[in-house]
Amino acid sequence: MHDKLTKSDIKKMQEEIDHRTLVDRPKILKEIQEARAQGDLSENFEYYAARKANRENNSRINYLQRMIDTAVIIEDKMADDQVGINRRVTLKMPGRDEPMVLKVVTSVRADSMEGRITPESPIGKALMGHRAGDVCHVNVNGGMHYDVEILKVENPGEEETDRLRRY
Repeated sequence: MHDKLTKSDIKKMQEEIDHRTLVDRPKILKEIQEARAQGDLSENFEYYAARKANRENNSRINYLQRMIDTAVIIEDKMADDQVGINRRVTLKMPGRDEPMVLKVVTSVRADSMEGRITPESPIGKALMGHRAGDVCHVNVNGGMHYDVEILKVENPGEEETDRLRRY
């Protein structure tokens, strides 16, 4: 697995694990107990729903813990005016009148539909380390390519993008 994560990513994952363990799990276990107390379990929808919620909660806890255990901690060593992790980049894209704004994030926060890309993505690879005014050549799978111009690089910080991608 060995995802590249920041210390902030790890912290948010641990917070979710703690919440699921200390808040959600006792609540779900109480729901299972209450449903079991109703009697006949063969046709007890509440019991099966609570058991399913318990499995999903435990699965998510295990997944997050595995991510933390196998993560490679990364730090952004780019200058403030260079494209790096957690930087917002405004681009002039070919064929578009309006500029496009992307944010370079780690894999657990990536969501291309919301403009969050990883450094491993084709456009992320092309942009990393460049500054405003640079024109970057983006190679896409299959030999396709295009050029983008960096209009602005901002460093809004990690806290702005706090959603972790769900698996």
